[in-house]
Amino acid sequence: MPDIRIHRDHQLGLEKARKVAWDWAEKVEEKFDMECTVVEGEYSDTVEFTRSGVKGQLIVAADHFDLQAKLGFLLGAFSKTIEAEIEKQLDAVLSAGAKKAPAKKKPKV
Repeated sequence: MPDIRIHRDHQLGLEKARKVAWDWAEKVEEKFDMECTVVEGEYSDTVEFTRSGVKGQLIVAADHFDLQAKLGFLLGAFSKTIEAEIEKQLDAVLSAGAKKAPAKKKPKV
């Protein structure tokens, strides 16, 4: 059973969700020294991430993200803090991805 599980619904579609997930992966690689691998699929992608004491995956679908992570013994004591930081990072890239959505053209009158 994962120590951390985070689910976020979104309305980005798969292409934009992929971009958001890749942005998230780049940020966690830099900030937390994670190693991330993206496995693309037809209907969803999986971002696998790992570092000493942490192993997990982020499922990227057209309408949701589902993150699961298993923490090692030493990091397990900080699971709530780590979960809050992951939520913060994921929510930030989701928010940025939603803002980048193209504006709808107004109909000519």
